[in-house]
Amino acid sequence: MKIKVDYLVCEANAVCMGLAPEVFEVDDEDQLHVLLPEPPPEMVDRVRHAVRSCPKAALSLEE
Repeated sequence: MKIKVDYLVCEANAVCMGLAPEVFEVDDEDQLHVLLPEPPPEMVDRVRHAVRSCPKAALSLEE
């Protein structure tokens, strides 16, 4: 699985960071960074939840 971000849509609301802080980070300049673009299997459920919870639907998963 690989995480994709549409940076033109992302508003850096940090919902994803709140749900999976090991994977997503929003910096002081409101830029989203994916710390683990290919998360390990034990994080898959949390990452899927974070992607589904994005208020702008800026995140997606490539299986």
